[in-house]
Amino acid sequence: MELCRSVAVDDVFLAHERLRRILPPTPAVYSESRAAFLKLDNLQVTGAFKVRGALNALAAQVERGDHRPVVAASAGNHAQGVAWAARRFGLRVCLVVPVGAPQTKIEGCRTLGAEVVIQGSCFEEALEHACTLADAKGWRFLHAFDDPEVIAGQGTLALELLPLRPDVVLVPIGGGGLAAGTGLVLKTFGVRVIGVQVEGADAMARMLRGETPDSSVRGTIADGLRVRQPGSIPFELCDGLFDEIVVVSDGAVRHAIVDLFANDGIIAEGAGAATVAALPLIAGCRKVAVISGGNIDGSLLADLLQQQLNPAVE
Repeated sequence: MELCRSVAVDDVFLAHERLRRILPPTPAVYSESRAAFLKLDNLQVTGAFKVRGALNALAAQVERGDHRPVVAASAGNHAQGVAWAARRFGLRVCLVVPVGAPQTKIEGCRTLGAEVVIQGSCFEEALEHACTLADAKGWRFLHAFDDPEVIAGQGTLALELLPLRPDVVLVPIGGGGLAAGTGLVLKTFGVRVIGVQVEGADAMARMLRGETPDSSVRGTIADGLRVRQPGSIPFELCDGLFDEIVVVSDGAVRHAIVDLFANDGIIAEGAGAATVAALPLIAGCRKVAVISGGNIDGSLLADLLQQQLNPAVE
């Protein structure tokens, strides 16, 4: 299998050397009811895996002697990861988030000292504004998933899974950075990789089938997976990496969020719970589901619990 030259397994190992001195590994717990391990990257320092890629990219930038301010666009988790990493390296950061981005994520960025600009009705419009801003000011633009250093950083999650000796790992796919980085490592070690997307936000699955993704993306509780199309680098990497891509319903994700909280005490956002929604569809002796993030608004979680644990009596 010929892989994208822009990211190699060695890049992931180099990222691991940078990150291990700063970010401790997140735990993996075994769920008896699901007969699977749950990789809890919702317990990352910013509540999601995105800090891995942001920290690796900014660490590499500083190593090169580049101390320019950084601009990023994100629905929330990448923004928080960039804000956290930029504060650690003393870099100025401006984050562009779309209207409707979760308030918990916006406030998390501001608490970390980042400037937050709310612009656009979707990620793509926020992205366009961030690129324009970076070009005008001469700052570094750091893409949420279409960047080799970001992808290598996300791939460090897979290195933490290898001691579990998994035979199959379920990874959520939005823009494809986490999927590409982890898939690159896991396939190198002979592990089956299953990508998980949500109905109406399944651009990667469509493109890998040779179809054109929908120009409009349906609303979903898995807001972190809601992109019109994956990045060019992740797409090139992912073409051939996945044994299967499973597309789950929004209702299944909602149920998984409630089930994780009620039965396991795990707080997962929609993108993080998508892999758990897909677990019953996948066979394996040593399955791992990546819980990629836990930054869900408290009011939304409360509403889901109310709706699913206390349904109205007909």
